[in-house]
Amino acid sequence: MSVASGLSHPVKVGIVGTGYAAKRRAETFIEDERSQLCCVTGYTRENVVDFCQSYNISSYDNWEDLVTDNSLDLVVICNVNQLHGKITKLALENNKNVIIEYPLSLDYTEASGLLQLAQKKEKLLHIEHIEILGGMHRSIQKYLPQIGKVFYGRYITIDSKNPAPLRWTFNENLFGFPFKAALPRIHRFTHLFGEINTVNCHQKYWPREEKDYYRGCLCDAQLLFENGLIVDLIYGKGDIFIESDRTFEIHGEEGKIMFEGIEGKLITKEKTQPIELESRRGLFALDTRMVLDHLFEDKSLYINPESSLYALKIGEAAYQSAISRKTVSISVD
Repeated sequence: MSVASGLSHPVKVGIVGTGYAAKRRAETFIEDERSQLCCVTGYTRENVVDFCQSYNISSYDNWEDLVTDNSLDLVVICNVNQLHGKITKLALENNKNVIIEYPLSLDYTEASGLLQLAQKKEKLLHIEHIEILGGMHRSIQKYLPQIGKVFYGRYITIDSKNPAPLRWTFNENLFGFPFKAALPRIHRFTHLFGEINTVNCHQKYWPREEKDYYRGCLCDAQLLFENGLIVDLIYGKGDIFIESDRTFEIHGEEGKIMFEGIEGKLITKEKTQPIELESRRGLFALDTRMVLDHLFEDKSLYINPESSLYALKIGEAAYQSAISRKTVSISVD
């Protein structure tokens, strides 16, 4: 898609959400002459007012009015996961190009339909996955050839929060099932190693008095890939954990790649060497500039929506496994 296909210059942008990602994108749109940030909407009125003052833009009282604004070319969606699918659908129906933070939807069937709708409307549907742009993922890609045939992976992300916050990220409905909401836990591996045969998953929540909110959750899943790779995923957060843990490791027949926090190592029979990681700062800005490059110069994006959709399919299988307490086989579409 390019300017020649009918896109205005500068592209007029509206943002749904006022959090960290929304702010980083707003700054990038304002700095880039190819875009004009016009308006924002959000859940908390105070945050919306502050956002408008910071970036000198107007606001809407609700997301429905924003995404149906005929003057907008591009809508950026970065609010609660529960609403992603509904907002994207209305935006596409109103002929908007869309940038959305993962997941596209908490429902795989809805997400699949949204991708078809975007194709029918000939509109951009870009699902952000900045983990693919980050230093850790690029380092893994760089060093994978040195560890031989990969046979086992493990990814632990435990976030100790004491006290557990009363936020949407600790709400079962607003945040969603962890392996669908925190989709990069799966996507890192499917992006590197392809398709999966089976998923086995378990989940546990520690509820609190406020309805649908919890003080802690734990999910673990085992993924068996078509190439024989076995991956264990653990995701947990809340005040039931004494300390945080962020461990990523991949074992190959000739060596191992591992990260503990931001400290990385390549371990082979001959040597152990540190892996230096770049800062994660600037990734939302990079993602935003790449979208503008795609819209105006027809440059390729770093990810296609089908890649995210497949990871969501695995997340759905993990959810079905957790509630049925059975191993789920992945069907071929």
